[in-house]
Amino acid sequence: MNRSAISRRRLNLLPIAVALAGAFGAGSALAQDTVKIGFTGPLSGGAALYGKNVVNGMEMAIKEINAAGLEVGGKKVKLELVALDDKYSPADAAINARRLVQQYQTPAVFVPHSGGIYAMQAFNEQEKFIVMAYSSTPKITETGNKLTIRIPPTFNSYIEPFTQYEMKKFGKKVGMLPGDHEYAKNWSQLFGPAWEKAGGTIASNNPMSYNRSADFYSGVSRVLAEKPDVLFVGGPSEPTALVAKQARELGFKGGFLIMDQAKLDEMAKVTGGLAPLEGSIGVLPVSYDDRVGPKTFAAAYRKAYGADKDPTTESSYNYALTHAVALAMKLAGTTTDATAIRSKIGEALTKLPKETNAGNFNGVDAVGGTIVDPLVATVEGGKIKPVNLSDLMK
Repeated sequence: MNRSAISRRRLNLLPIAVALAGAFGAGSALAQDTVKIGFTGPLSGGAALYGKNVVNGMEMAIKEINAAGLEVGGKKVKLELVALDDKYSPADAAINARRLVQQYQTPAVFVPHSGGIYAMQAFNEQEKFIVMAYSSTPKITETGNKLTIRIPPTFNSYIEPFTQYEMKKFGKKVGMLPGDHEYAKNWSQLFGPAWEKAGGTIASNNPMSYNRSADFYSGVSRVLAEKPDVLFVGGPSEPTALVAKQARELGFKGGFLIMDQAKLDEMAKVTGGLAPLEGSIGVLPVSYDDRVGPKTFAAAYRKAYGADKDPTTESSYNYALTHAVALAMKLAGTTTDATAIRSKIGEALTKLPKETNAGNFNGVDAVGGTIVDPLVATVEGGKIKPVNLSDLMK
């Protein structure tokens, strides 16, 4: 082949080379970093619905974030949820967290039970990941762990007003039927002394395994034998409802003081309506909250998961905090530096749009707890009635 033919061949190939270079260049420009967000919690057993509610909220947020587009430090970022089942076991939660960090390089791990949170706090600062703690146990942020965010408000704010309400309505004798998991133990340790300080008596205290049992007949019977005016119950919604249902079937006429983990609307699906829960007090279900964030979230949740699906606080709070973690990454300019991301979560919460701020969060306090003003609810006349905590103390 002579030189002029070779030159013509090179010229003919040039447009192809340019086109290929352009194609590869475009592909590079569109490339995204994929960042994994971790979850460990109960996805099987009696608390499976509780864990799934958290995952649902996180999945909703991640879909919205990816659809809107996230850019961190000049790079496009796609978020991906990695959810692992720990069966409500603290030991399994710790194993899952290490897997999430080492295998998937997750900068943050969401966990919805205090036992798992404590287990992870033993090493998260050393292994540099944020514990996104969905538990209202006060001790979570009393440890001084600098890479922990406590998502819900502490439950100790509920104890006195809940106690006052039930005592005024039903009497001063309480039977305690809490779950035996770490969170319920923490609630019980503060509730019992508070009830007695208010002038009440504890008729009996019989913790039960809410996660491993579906029949609470013997435990409920034992407590009802002491003829309490009020029953203190709490754990995931479904088993808590079974406890309440069996108490009614055994003739209990008093009220239920319900820990904030269980949700009245979810319980009503198990008890056959709200009538069996008459006289209860607990946290306000999301569906009954008319503020912009919760109301917008509830509509989007039903669109995503079905018109008959009621969103829960677990869903709405973890949805908002997933959005906040993404925005914190953007503000910090990093998807890998857990300390930098953690430092921006409070600011991110204050900058969330009202429609995305499904928990009405106002930032993060000095010890890592979110700043939020929750509403609670009573069941009166077969209906859920929203009420401010301050009004219960009048």
